[in-house]
Amino acid sequence: MGGVRVLVGTRKGAFILTSDAKREEWDISGPHFAGWELYHLKGSPVDPNRLYASQSTGWFGQMIQRSDDGGKTWEPMGNEFVYDGVPGTHQWYDGTQHPWEFKRVWNLEPSLSDPDTVYAGVEDAALFRSSDGGQTWQELSGLREAKGHLWQPGAGGMCLHTIVQDQTDPKRLFVAISAAGAFRSDDAGQTWQPVNQGLKSEWELPDPSADVGHCVHSIAMHPTRPDVLFMQKHWDVMRSDNAGELWYEISGNLPSDFGFPICVHAHEPETVYVVPIKSDSEHYPPDGKLRVYRSRTGGNEWEALTKGLPQSDCYVNILRNALAVDSLDSCGVYFGTTGGQVYVSPDSGDTWAPIVRDLPAVMSVEVQTLP
Repeated sequence: MGGVRVLVGTRKGAFILTSDAKREEWDISGPHFAGWELYHLKGSPVDPNRLYASQSTGWFGQMIQRSDDGGKTWEPMGNEFVYDGVPGTHQWYDGTQHPWEFKRVWNLEPSLSDPDTVYAGVEDAALFRSSDGGQTWQELSGLREAKGHLWQPGAGGMCLHTIVQDQTDPKRLFVAISAAGAFRSDDAGQTWQPVNQGLKSEWELPDPSADVGHCVHSIAMHPTRPDVLFMQKHWDVMRSDNAGELWYEISGNLPSDFGFPICVHAHEPETVYVVPIKSDSEHYPPDGKLRVYRSRTGGNEWEALTKGLPQSDCYVNILRNALAVDSLDSCGVYFGTTGGQVYVSPDSGDTWAPIVRDLPAVMSVEVQTLP
């Protein structure tokens, strides 16, 4: 009987939570890199003991860490993220042009087939790849050629925060950028096209046909259906059935269609999870009730999952990388909050329990299903 390893990145270090398949009792390891901001931790699908972590501080800058023993020990990797060629400029908040400047790594996505290959999504928005386990990094600069001069930062900066690989086609990649939109490559990252048709951002983009400039918060895919994508946007929950060529809204009966994360059940491609918050100015659950919402029909029809979650006086947020699922037979769902709680549901969202409370604010949650 297997188990799970939950990788938690927080404002003040990383934590590793492990349990057996029952997911009732947990061992908690950490903080690793105490005091550092851990934007993202992710394990290799090929080698479960190969972990990558992105740590950052305003004082010491960006650092990539790697573990080859499941997080027991770590080794610093390469941290040279240099834009290819002359990067030029992108739009700034006021519409003027601003030079491209590297700030931090928001997202790490290990390859589905090679433990030494890993992608990094960075701010200012760009995609990098390492083929030597994180020691050296090369930009896939074709992405910025997809109208990069028109990209503009969102409230949290201009970050490439989501990387999705197509399990059936190793040459197909999707990324999401705040606030530029979603993009797809069909040639292993050499060239890219915006895939934002159908998105509506009337407050940010007066032109309804604009193909870049949308503030996409997260995208998700079930590995068996790579043409079906789900998106949590700045406002609106969206779906595409043709690999992003066209999107349509599936917000349905949600109490708010604003939120950050979205994910898909491991075994049910039409079961989707989101965590609505009140608005883009009030980042907390509607009515102070912490509720994950589940659709078993691919959107539009949503049910509130509340059993075990606080239903009064709760004003935490769940960030874009802080919701994940495992692939055990009874699919587990996990999320972390800015209040430092990490919750687990071992039964696809029907019931919830806290794994740990009082951590620093949680920035990311990823789950590995262990043999």
